[in-house]
Amino acid sequence: MSTISSKVEKFTVDVPEAHLEDLRNRLRNARLPLDFNNDNWEYGTNGRYLEELIAYFLNDYDWRAVEARMNRYEHFTTTIDDVPIHFMKIEGKGPNPKPLIMTHGYGWHFWDMEKVIEPLTDPASFGGDPADSFTLIVPSLPGHGFSTPLTTPGINFWRTADLWNTLMTERLGYDRYLASGGDWGALVTTQLGHKYADTVTAVHIHLMVQLSHYQAEHPDAPPGIEFTDFAGGMPAPSVYGPGEEGWNQRNVDFVANEAGYAYLQLTKPQTLGYLAGDTPAGLWAWLAEKRRAWGHTQQPDGTIDVESRFTKEELATTLMLYWETNSMATAGRFYYECIHNPWRPSHDRFPVVEAPTGAAIFVNDTLLMPRKWAEGYYNLKRYEVFEDGGHFAPSEVPETMIGELREYFRDFR
Repeated sequence: MSTISSKVEKFTVDVPEAHLEDLRNRLRNARLPLDFNNDNWEYGTNGRYLEELIAYFLNDYDWRAVEARMNRYEHFTTTIDDVPIHFMKIEGKGPNPKPLIMTHGYGWHFWDMEKVIEPLTDPASFGGDPADSFTLIVPSLPGHGFSTPLTTPGINFWRTADLWNTLMTERLGYDRYLASGGDWGALVTTQLGHKYADTVTAVHIHLMVQLSHYQAEHPDAPPGIEFTDFAGGMPAPSVYGPGEEGWNQRNVDFVANEAGYAYLQLTKPQTLGYLAGDTPAGLWAWLAEKRRAWGHTQQPDGTIDVESRFTKEELATTLMLYWETNSMATAGRFYYECIHNPWRPSHDRFPVVEAPTGAAIFVNDTLLMPRKWAEGYYNLKRYEVFEDGGHFAPSEVPETMIGELREYFRDFR
């Protein structure tokens, strides 16, 4: 058991009714542009589908029911280095629940972990072994969701790793802990395994990305691994091996067709923040597009169906958490601060990540790194490739993630 610091306060998710009514009115009065020749979303979010989402929100969505589900769990807030941090803490039920911090990514939120919370904290109630239980700490990234308002510049993934280590050791009193994450959460988790291997027992990631991501120089490139200057640095096509055919081309296609959001936020995130903070329809178009494009939403016949992975309720809840907290501007700054406050190695040893590392590779994710690179980069203890699932794995394929985390961390209890 840990001792929670007096600097940690309880928090309840409670959106004022006036805020909900303002959101409904803005959606009722949304002025959408003409959309044509865009059935396959070639130009961006399809207008008819956005109208369908708005109608759902106005007629069927029950935020209060979602809010009640959130408040079944304990929420807390604390401030570290002038940065407000929100997190859930769910105590594990079992003989020796291990503390596990799970970190989301951009366009995500803490509630994307909803489907894995109870099976991971109370495995016996879901047919699992109670010895596999975890105490989950599920934070909102700084400047995202209820970890707002962020007014401190320079906060990015590696600064967040410092905050998380302080949260886990000083505020929650753990001597050792486990960490998992995807997207920015994968980079936060990777940095924890790089810098804090003395306190992080083991890490698990479901997006492999080097810590020098978006940077021109790569001091963390493993010896013998050729890099290209493509998209801020990726292993050369020759590094990809058997079973990884098409992975490099997938990276090329993602950057060519889906990476405009990143370049905007690497340069002018505040401008997007003004747009997203004033028009919920525009914000929802932005968020829904990412779910459709980054999740494993492609059907066997080649069509793409966002609701094959995410219900309308889940899409509406994503809108709510970004809208209510007006956090798109500071979420976008995570990108800007990645290149303007660049990562520097804490040591020059290889592997870069010395904490034992498990990796789940979802071949429908946004970027795919070769195993040869991973074996030189991480203290790699587990490497599993999955054909089903995409960028939002805990929400898309929760059973896969539950099994991965139970099996991998079993050796580190």
